Amino acid sequence: MTGWSRRRILGAALAAATAPLAAMAPPSIAPAKAETGEWPFRRGVNAWPWFALTREFPAPRTDYDWPPFQSQRPVPTPADLARLRASGLDFIRLPVDPGPFLAADAGRRADLMAMLSAAVEAALAADLGVIVNVQANGATHYWNPDRMVSSTDAPEFARYRAFVADVAGMLKDMAPGRVALEPVNEPPQDCSSEAWPRVQAALLNAARGSAKDLPIVVTGGCGSMVRGLTALDPAPLAEFEPILFTFHFYEPYLFSHQGAPWMREPVYRALNNVPWPASAGTLEQTLASVRARMAKDTERSDEAKKAAYAETEKVLKVYFDAQPDRGFVDGYLAQVSDWADGHGIAPGRIVMGEFGALRTDARYTAAPNPDRARYITDVRQSAEAAGFPWAFWDLFDGMGMMDDTTRALDPAMVEALGLTMPPN
Repeated sequence: MTGWSRRRILGAALAAATAPLAAMAPPSIAPAKAETGEWPFRRGVNAWPWFALTREFPAPRTDYDWPPFQSQRPVPTPADLARLRASGLDFIRLPVDPGPFLAADAGRRADLMAMLSAAVEAALAADLGVIVNVQANGATHYWNPDRMVSSTDAPEFARYRAFVADVAGMLKDMAPGRVALEPVNEPPQDCSSEAWPRVQAALLNAARGSAKDLPIVVTGGCGSMVRGLTALDPAPLAEFEPILFTFHFYEPYLFSHQGAPWMREPVYRALNNVPWPASAGTLEQTLASVRARMAKDTERSDEAKKAAYAETEKVLKVYFDAQPDRGFVDGYLAQVSDWADGHGIAPGRIVMGEFGALRTDARYTAAPNPDRARYITDVRQSAEAAGFPWAFWDLFDGMGMMDDTTRALDPAMVEALGLTMPPN
């Protein structure tokens, strides 16, 4: 959930939000597909920030402190992993920031690879499958997606490609069939980019050179959005089998990312109390909540807040006019089903690798939120009706299902995901 979707796609998301109402009306969803049972990945969670939240030195340095990961970040224990399995989840998607690995000397890199191997083994020991996702951090000043995967000529692409090969080699003999590699998270290229297919092919070649039978997860451009996958031609990828496909889903962003503090666009900063479905609230109630939050903002000028409010009011009017609900989600996922049908791809091979929503009743509070739970339920059920496996974003933080400190699972999220609350 970094890079494209948290920065570059927001212009597209806002454009979609302000499009004519007819453009938001979903087509009817395709009939539910039968599950093939080929793959062990059906219901998962992203185990962020296990190998994220780093301690990089500021520019002009390009290295990291040691150890490179922040010590206070929440990391799942064996007991946590066992409880996830007991809840009904069957895999984790493990995001891994490649920066510390690429910046390290040989000795420390070997130590980091050993840490990563141990994490995969811990998940396997809990009877969880693992998709290891190389997830570059778009907020890092040097080891970021633009420098590593923007093209095959990117300054650090060669080292990134070598790292993908190394990870593939490490995974190839670990529980065959239960471990997969996803070489890139949310590609930064546009949906129609000619650069992304070349980047992906080069990475797949590197992975296959180290592990000929390891399942590899491929994706489309523009941040792995639905339209990125549907623009992907899967035919040239057949030589890299076995492969899975993935896309991410956070539509509509006005709901899922309301109040997100990492957003640069002024609309999101004060956005709150956006209901799901839209019929559960009113434009007037949401705008009143936006004004109340803006009144507490002491960092922006009155002029800046006035401009932000005008834009917020504009996009919220479109949101409430469109009245998005479960049918809106079904319409989006029907596009993936149509793409799969057109290319003869079984739905069980298409993983919705991220979906979720920030807690919306107050910033980063742990109070249950009925709108968030309804949204998660709708997205999860829509994916399952289409036959797509899924991985919830994420385990910890303001979009998580587990409390960072107490390690208690959020009952509302457990229910929304169709899981069972395990015993303490």
